[in-house]
Amino acid sequence: MILFTCWFYLTASGSKIRYVLADTLITTQHRDWAKYLIGSDQLNERVKNYWASFEQMGEVRDKGLVKLEPQPVTETAVVKPPPVELVKVEAISGPNFKGFLMTISDPKKLKIVVPNKVGMGEKVSSMVKRTGAIAGVNGGGFIDPEWKGNGFQPEGIVISGGQIYYNDGTLESTQQVVGIDKDGRMVAGKYKVSELLKMGVQEAVSFSPRFIVNGEGLVKSQADGWGIAPRTAMAQTKDGSILFAIVDGRQKHSIGATLYDIQEIFLSHGAITAANLDGGASSVLVHNNEIVNKPSSQYGERYLPTAWLAFDNPQDVHVANIWAGLDINKIDPSKWMK
Repeated sequence: MILFTCWFYLTASGSKIRYVLADTLITTQHRDWAKYLIGSDQLNERVKNYWASFEQMGEVRDKGLVKLEPQPVTETAVVKPPPVELVKVEAISGPNFKGFLMTISDPKKLKIVVPNKVGMGEKVSSMVKRTGAIAGVNGGGFIDPEWKGNGFQPEGIVISGGQIYYNDGTLESTQQVVGIDKDGRMVAGKYKVSELLKMGVQEAVSFSPRFIVNGEGLVKSQADGWGIAPRTAMAQTKDGSILFAIVDGRQKHSIGATLYDIQEIFLSHGAITAANLDGGASSVLVHNNEIVNKPSSQYGERYLPTAWLAFDNPQDVHVANIWAGLDINKIDPSKWMK
């Protein structure tokens, strides 16, 4: 035990593992436990540095490498290519994790959907079934007191169908967003809300960081990967296809993944842009009305305020704004409606 303690706290290799474990705890409801591994001062500094790096990642501007323009038709192009499947789900894995990669071939088929009951979030599987969606994953962050919140109050901004449904700032406030514009291009990073409207962003939620920009990964190593955890993340390839990575964690079959792990999976599939979505116990993938992955919570799916859903005809789907007319400062995210 003495030898282990000396190795764990006094050697470079031991400290590397110690900080990975601390980062893993930081992503859970037991964040304070990390102080026993690295001390309170280092814990606070670690969290501060992560948020600062996330802010910097969000400020790198997109060079527009995604090409969505239709290819010109020539006289020799008489054979039509076979139709591309809208939704494709495949298994992914790594040394410590198992999960799924979902590909959406047409980004304009995605829509942000919100709950249909004021004062309470909704499970993604319920949103999928209620709206007739083909598939869905969890969306942006939300205010979650003691990790026991009702899933009703988002953090940041929610845009659906080109309309602002929720905004905890002003039009000139900056938000970390993950979204899709009117042309089907993924928009991620830090933007003023007024910028998002001018850019024609149609669907968006708030979360961070954006960790791939212009085809370059911004997470430089596993040590910077924000710990091992269940993950949900979104990316776009050069041809416009949207990728969702959903990784199980905190379970025997899958401990979890770092952001570096997710980044490497996305880059290997040709991602140009990628950003993190809410993870942990929120991570869920629903396809054909079945939960495909294994959410980490012992209670199953969480109640959430937003989800990315894929539809054959999203223009026919009506999403009511349940926050319209509410004073968001008076929402109590700890109280459940019955």
